[in-house]
Amino acid sequence: MLMRLFAQHILLSCLLTLSALAQTPPAATTAVPPAANAAPITEGVVHYERRAFWPKIYARMTYLSQEQKDRIANLTRNFTQQKIKMNLTFSGTQSLYTHGSESAEYEDFDFKGRNEELVFYRDFDKERLLDIEETLGKTYIVSDSLRLPSWKIGNQIREIAGHLCMKATTSDPIRSQSITAWFAQDIPVPAGPEKYCGLPGLILELDINDGDVIIEAMSIDAKPVADVLKPPKVKAKTKRTTQAEFDKLLKNHIAEQMKEQQNPYWSIRY
Repeated sequence: MLMRLFAQHILLSCLLTLSALAQTPPAATTAVPPAANAAPITEGVVHYERRAFWPKIYARMTYLSQEQKDRIANLTRNFTQQKIKMNLTFSGTQSLYTHGSESAEYEDFDFKGRNEELVFYRDFDKERLLDIEETLGKTYIVSDSLRLPSWKIGNQIREIAGHLCMKATTSDPIRSQSITAWFAQDIPVPAGPEKYCGLPGLILELDINDGDVIIEAMSIDAKPVADVLKPPKVKAKTKRTTQAEFDKLLKNHIAEQMKEQQNPYWSIRY
């Protein structure tokens, strides 16, 4: 799999160069491709800000009861977005994504909520995943083989955190969401935020459902991480589930809540 990603990386380097040259006018281009002899970043920590725009999310829920709509209207008068700091520790073979702080902040609203337990670990060499996710009132341990999203890579480019990035799209069939990723081809590792990975470059921005949630890299610390990048600790006798079982649980919850005209995302991650 890594050899395939490396080949894609070489191809995309050529595409990015051609695409950058085609930008007009040249003076309007703010991003500058890295020097050809610059050593690529292959490990470090990315600091993201995850912004959820709940009024926009709620507007999609046309199935809600009037009681739910009234409850949401009262909430959205007090805040416009939720901000959470997230960290991704990465190398060419592994990644670990988790909270960067203990609480979530709400813009225009003097409140900080506790972040649920959340750790997403990926081993790209062994093609394995290990997730710890608190949802639906309990903590689930998901251990399974790593199945990559089916990405469609475009030719659009933009600058994020000082890196020239390329656009790729996929979808989340469980939540019926469109996913747009912007990945840095000069950071040739297949890691990314949330559960998204498998591109020939580090994902520096993730757009869920056309702006409902934006996860954007604010800074990147390029440094050795071998001492800290390890699978999360799980007790040997802890019950584990598969990705398929966990997806089925979420899908059934969403369907049931929609049938009851309730908001499914009071208790699961959007």
